[in-house]
Amino acid sequence: QVQLVESGGGLVQAGGSLRLSCVASGRTFSNSAMAWFRQAPGKEREFVAVISRNVVTAYYAESVKGRFAISRDNAKNTVYLQMNSLEPEDTAVYYCAARIGFGYTNVAGYDYWGQGTQVTVSS
Repeated sequence: QVQLVESGGGLVQAGGSLRLSCVASGRTFSNSAMAWFRQAPGKEREFVAVISRNVVTAYYAESVKGRFAISRDNAKNTVYLQMNSLEPEDTAVYYCAARIGFGYTNVAGYDYWGQGTQVTVSS
């Protein structure tokens, strides 16, 4: 069993930055691909970024490529999402997700989810 707790959300002006964190409990963190998803009001949950177990591979949605960076510290059981040049369209609840093994970009591929953290970008 893996429990995920996100933090770091908040209100920021367009062009600003935020860093989200997700701390995982359990022994399987280092064996799990970790991802960030987001869900805006009235929209489906969508993929943002994923990082492999061994930190070698990261993959991003086109909408955030070049602005967001995912990283992880396996010693701290933590995954991060650095978000720069934020836009109002980035406003959403951001969720951390974990999957033992390889990572995917679809919601259904993940076994464990955090409770989410709200990110609001004002124009």
